[in-house]
Amino acid sequence: MVEIALGTALAAIGAGVAIGFAGLGSGLGQGMAAAGSVGAVAEDNDMFARGIIFSALPETQAIYGFLIAILLLVFSGLLGGGQGLPTEAGIVAIGVGASIGFAGLGSGMGQGMAAASSVGAIVEDNDMFARGIIFSALPETQAIYGFLIAILLMVFGGILGGA
Repeated sequence: MVEIALGTALAAIGAGVAIGFAGLGSGLGQGMAAAGSVGAVAEDNDMFARGIIFSALPETQAIYGFLIAILLLVFSGLLGGGQGLPTEAGIVAIGVGASIGFAGLGSGMGQGMAAASSVGAIVEDNDMFARGIIFSALPETQAIYGFLIAILLMVFGGILGGA
C-alpha cells in the first residue's frame, strides 16, 4: 500500500469539494433551465435552439470546479507522481475546494433560475433573447470570484509554487 502524506490526502478532499459542489450547482442550474426550456418548446417549437443555449449556461460552474480539482490533484502529487503536500498546504487545499465549490453551487443554481425565467420571457416576447442572456450571465460572477480566490489560495498557499 502506498503511503500518502496528510497534506496530499487533504488536497484530495479539496478536489472532491471543488468538483462535487460546483458540479451540484451546475447540474441543478441546468435542470432548472432545461425544465423551463421544455415548457417553452411545448408552446413554440422554434424555441429549441434557444432553450439549449440557456440550458448550457450553468455548465461553466462545473468546468471551474473541474479545473481546480485537476490542479489540486496534479500539484499535490496524486496525478503524475511528484512530491506530496505538507499538512499546511493540504489545509489550504480544502479552502481552495470550498472557494470554488460553494461559489459554483450558488452561482449555478442562480444562473439556472435566471435562465429558466428568461426562456419563459422569450416565449412571450422574442426581443427578450439578448436581455435574457445578460440576466442569465450575471450570476456567473460569483463563480468567477470563487475561481479567482481558489487560484490565489493555491499560489500563495504554496500549492502552485508561490509564496
